[in-house]
Order: sequence, then C-alpha cells, then structure tokens
Amino acid sequence: MHKTCPILLSGFFVLGLFVVQAHAGEGAPLSWRDDLSPKDRARVAAVLKPSSDRAAAEAFERMSAGAATSQKYVNANAFSQPSANLSFEEQQKFAVGNGLFRKLWVSAPSSTQASDGLGPLFNARSCQGCHLKDGRGHPPREGEEAVALFLRLSVPPRTEEERKALADGQILSLPEPTYGGQFQTFAVPGLKAEGRLAVDYEEIETAFADGTTVSLRKPAYRMTDLAYGPMAADVLTSPRVAPQMIGLGLIQAIHPGDILAQADPEDADGDGISGRVSWVSDPATGEKAIGRYGWKASTPSVRAQSAGAFAGDIGLSTPDVPHNYGDCTKAQSACFAMANGEQEHLGVSEAPDPVMDLVDFYSRNLAVPARRDFDDPQVLAGKAVFNDLGCASCHRPKYVTSRKADIAAHRFQLIWPYTDLLLHDMGEGLSDHRPVGSASGAEWRTPPLWGIGLTEIVSGQESYLHDGRARTLEEAILWHGGEAEGARAGYAALAEEDRKSLIRFLRSL
Repeated sequence: MHKTCPILLSGFFVLGLFVVQAHAGEGAPLSWRDDLSPKDRARVAAVLKPSSDRAAAEAFERMSAGAATSQKYVNANAFSQPSANLSFEEQQKFAVGNGLFRKLWVSAPSSTQASDGLGPLFNARSCQGCHLKDGRGHPPREGEEAVALFLRLSVPPRTEEERKALADGQILSLPEPTYGGQFQTFAVPGLKAEGRLAVDYEEIETAFADGTTVSLRKPAYRMTDLAYGPMAADVLTSPRVAPQMIGLGLIQAIHPGDILAQADPEDADGDGISGRVSWVSDPATGEKAIGRYGWKASTPSVRAQSAGAFAGDIGLSTPDVPHNYGDCTKAQSACFAMANGEQEHLGVSEAPDPVMDLVDFYSRNLAVPARRDFDDPQVLAGKAVFNDLGCASCHRPKYVTSRKADIAAHRFQLIWPYTDLLLHDMGEGLSDHRPVGSASGAEWRTPPLWGIGLTEIVSGQESYLHDGRARTLEEAILWHGGEAEGARAGYAALAEEDRKSLIRFLRSL
C-alpha cells in the first residue's frame, strides 16, 4: 500500500496525515465526488467543515499540503523542496527536473546542442529567471531590467470570425499584429529586442478609520525604443509578475466538482460574491476544462502553463507548442531569419521530451512549507478576523484532493491553499481593461495564499498582486475592490490591534 493511501484504523479514518472521526449512518454530501464512496464523502465533509472553536488551531492545520508538506528548515530555499512523500525514484526525477528548470538556454547554433534554441526574442533565459528561487517575481528596482515582470499584449476583435473564435473559447486573445502576445525585451545576438519596459509609480495616500494612513503605489507602464515600428492604436496591455511555484500539483489534484460547487456567477445567495469558473480548452484533449493556473485562470494544467512559458518567455518550442520562433510575428522577418535550435537527432522541438515531462513533474512537486506559529494566540485572533471579514468566501481554506490524482503523492490529502480558483471582479483599481478568454479586465483568479508569509525570505523582497505593485500585505488588501470591497472596507475600519493580528495570520501561512 502506498504511504499516502487511506487506511481504516480503530474507528478513525486516516487521510494522508490527517484523521477524521468516522460518522456511521450520516447522509452522503459531496455527491459530485465520484472518487469517493458514500462513507468517505461524509468523512471528508466533516473534516472540511469550518471549526467552531476560534481559540484553538484546527487538527493538522500546520501541514498545509498534507503528507506532501515540507518540514525543512525555513530559509531562502523554502520553496525549492520536493513533496515530502515522494519515493526515492521520484526524488531523482524531481532533481533532474530542477536542473532543467534552472538551466540557462543559449542561442543557436551552439556547441551545446542540447541547450540551444533560446528566443530569438525572449524575456528570460531560464524558468528560474522569472520564478526567483521558485517564488514570486517582482517589478524591476530602479536601474534594473524587467525580467520577472512583462507585458501581455492583445487587440480587440475586428471581424465577426474573430469575435466568434473568442466567444467559443477557440482562442483566449488576439495578438498585437507586430509585437505578438507578449512584449519581448531581450533578443539573441544579431537581433533587436522589441523594446524596453519602464514602470512609473504614483503614490496614493489612503486612511484607516482611526486616522492612520498608508501609501499605495499605482503603476503606469511605458514601452520605449520600439524596434519594429508602432504598435496598434488599440493595443491592450497587461503587466504580469511570475507567481510562486509551490503546491501546483496539489491544485491540479483538487476534484473539479469541488471547484464547480463554489461557483455562483449570478450571486444567487446574495452575499456579493459571484465567483465564476474560467472554462478553457485543454490542449492535451481539445476538450473544455477548468482553468486553474495563471492570473486569469487561463490554463487547465501545470504542463500547459509550462509549455506556454517555454514558448512565450524563453522562445523554446516543445512537443506541446512546436513553434521554434516563439512569439515572433510575420511582421518581424529578421526574427525568422535567425537559426533555431531544433536538432533532429535529439527529437522534435528545441526542448523535446523528456524535457517537458521532467519540468512538469518538478513543477507539480515543489512542496508547500509547513505553517509557522499556527497556534499562536495572535495568529488565531487574526484567523478569526480573516473569517469575519469574509476573506474565506474567496480564499477557501481547505480541500481533500482526489483519490484519482495521477501522481500518487497527491492523492487524498487534506490541503490548505486558501483559494477557490474562481474568477472574481476585483474592481476598477486592479482592472487591466484587457479580457482574456471569459475573464474581463477586472476579473482575476483568487491566488492561493499558502506560502505567502515567506515571500520576503524566498524572493528577497515583498511584492504582491498580478503586477507586484503592493509592497506589503497591507497594501495588497487595500487594493481589493469590486466583490472584495466589503472586506477591504472592513479591514480599513478595524482597530490597529486587529489589523496587526490579521497580517500576523497571513504571515503564518
């Protein structure tokens, strides 16, 4: 029996690392959980029920990712540990994938034939270049080039055919005709980069009910030194920083029914929260699937997200996205005149299998660190404030993953990601005015909060939200609007002690 499989022992039910009292004779909730027996559904429903004891930590709350949780010493490498319940052979696979994730790719032709194919246009030379130590990216500091922050580009539909393709989900956006779907600020030798990205900030002062003030910074983006002519007058842009990488495989292991059950697109319950599922096309099957990844929930799997990053960020073709010239467009003829890195004897594409398999496995098994101070009185007080403000309406605390997850280490685990994986309208302040798939400019996927308290330790600085504008957790909260306006206003009205408790709780995650 695999060490993460459930076993029945003395009337208690063991799920990975957590125990649920058996409740014989209860009804069978969670009817959509086709991976569970009726008895299992009742037990899972019991452990997912919110705790009524606000003064004590919940059972196994420390282990954010169940048996996969990393309990290693917390330092700058806290996000780079493997799932704790991998087999020895799987740990070896993880280590090889780690090497590929960190690998610096070079331009073709090169004597290192297994490492060439970079670009010709690109934003980074490695996966690690954006996901710093597998953590969050950040906007450039003064004097820095933008690497872990880039701009998505698109244009509105101009024809009925384009409008239909967007409405049907055949495509998520229409690339800018000259510069493509992403603004590329680097290029291989002999080719000009598309231009440079600059960020300007306006400081906006906001006040709490007690008179305390805090300054928020509002970014404005400039694309300069355009090398291939002007952009379309109606170009739509959206900044992105790379998100942290931990727990991605466990997110994929959440049963789709658990996500669908939370959706309330018409706000039928009248609570002001109207989360929507982002339906996207799964490139592996061609069928509709739930978008779980990306700031707009635009990809359904870790592999699809990785293949898109290889193509868009590094300019590498893979078996999944076999474009040797990355985001080059027809208007950039000089780009297509450059050499590519495909080597017939190494396999189809510049990053042939098993590269994608190994990077996918690595990305899906970056472990979530264990909670710190989870039972501290101030942390528990902050958790109560979190719930009272309604934050848990979108940042759903916990799930039990599917028994049918394709990686054994992810099956049937109690996890605490603090997300519903749905799209929510976050208001004008955070809107990028650029639709992606079914997501409007103001809609964003609820990001998981696990690991958020270790951001500065791992990444060297704090930066939150899709563009890294928030320099502190407090600033991130104060940028919330739209469906989260009530929670933001509630936070601003809190006494200083309660605000500190909430931040302390978030730092424990």
